[in-house]
Amino acid sequence: MTPTSISPARHRSLGDHTWQDQAVCQSTEYNPVDPEIFFPEPDETAKITAAKSLCGQCPVRRTCLDAALEGGDTHGIRGGMTEEEREPLHEKLASRLDYSRVNDTVAGRDVHLTKAERRAVVRAAYRHGVTEQRLAWLLKVTEEHAQKLYRELRRALRNRDLNQPEATTASPEAGGERLSRDDFGTAA
Repeated sequence: MTPTSISPARHRSLGDHTWQDQAVCQSTEYNPVDPEIFFPEPDETAKITAAKSLCGQCPVRRTCLDAALEGGDTHGIRGGMTEEEREPLHEKLASRLDYSRVNDTVAGRDVHLTKAERRAVVRAAYRHGVTEQRLAWLLKVTEEHAQKLYRELRRALRNRDLNQPEATTASPEAGGERLSRDDFGTAA
């Protein structure tokens, strides 16, 4: 039995288009590909099948799909999916929360983040003691905005702690009854 390993996710950096050089859809002298195949009409099932077949062989298919979703690209076949197949993913993109993206960002990589992932970066950075200056650099925001994000997080954490009911246990002396302030008397 051959051992298998899961390689860590490698996310596309901001502005990175180098992945396109590895795409199967790139036409070369030895691999001529008609780009029109990726923009079929809805009734051109043969073109759709051919394009999806090429995408199925592509080593950067997932990156292509991510780029299409993050860029709002709603035309043509991208990442092995038609426009109609990508539509629900476009709708859910804002709430995507991929912790490998969050971890990559906290580690210093420029990764495309959704709103949910940006909030998770703020939480992770705060939990790990990342300075406001570093958070500003990670999220590409001003230091004032980073300070505001930390303030909001501290307030949310404080409010969460305040809203949690305290677990009280009855002392044996009280016979299982809950003691009130009046039961302790006043200090002399």
